[in-house]
This record gives sequence, C-alpha cells and structure tokens, in this order.
Amino acid sequence: MTDTDLDDFLAGDRLDHVALYLTDDYLDDDALSSHGTAVEGGVVLVVPGDRGRDLFSAGTGMDAMAFAKEAMGTEGDVDHTLQGGTCPDCGQGAAFVLAFAEAQNEEVGGIYAEGDVIHAYAACPDGDAFSDRWLVGEA
Repeated sequence: MTDTDLDDFLAGDRLDHVALYLTDDYLDDDALSSHGTAVEGGVVLVVPGDRGRDLFSAGTGMDAMAFAKEAMGTEGDVDHTLQGGTCPDCGQGAAFVLAFAEAQNEEVGGIYAEGDVIHAYAACPDGDAFSDRWLVGEA
C-alpha cells in the first residue's frame, strides 16, 4: 500500500476497498504489517473488499461483518485518517479500525444523499466496539 491508497480511499475513490488500522500493541506478528504501510503507532492497509475482510479476520480473529454489526450499536469518535479513535466508554485509543466507503445514494436520503460516506468501526483495547460515519472529505 502507498500513502496514495489511503488518500484515494479517504477521497471516495476506492469504494470497492476496505481500510484497516491496527495498533502496534494489537499486532501480534509482522505478517499482517507486511501487507500495509507503517504509520505512527500501527499499520494501515487498503485492499479490495474481500481481501480486506479476510485480512481483518486473520488479524483480529473476528468476522468483519459480525464485528461491524456489533460496533453499529455504539456511536463513537474514529479519527478521520482512520488511524485510531477514542473509545466512548473508557476514553482509551482504539486498538483497531475497519472502514469502508459507500457511494452517494439520494434515494436513501439523510447523509447518504449528500455524498459518499465513510463507515468506520473500531474496537477499544477492552473489546468494546463502536462506530462512526462521515461524508467523504469532511474534516
């Protein structure tokens, strides 16, 4: 992955990709980090959807879609660079983030009518999950 991959994802140019961020503390081996780009405190990967879900499962031991469904139950604050977040319950930083972008859909309405939307799902070090979403390009 290059910095451009993440930039492209955050700009809504990779709607068929998944972005993953895992902290150094969360990574238990270097195999997953070799697929991504090292950033301060962890690694970021931007890969096609199916591969991303497989890498997420390999890196966390969880099913990506089951994790996302669980995380949707609690709103939180995920960094818009996808490199962390703040757990709403304990205030600690996120151990990992899973994100995908969804194309603008005026028929659905709300935020989806305004533009492409980034959905981000994160986990606290204690295992609690939370989610955030925002319009592509929103700071």
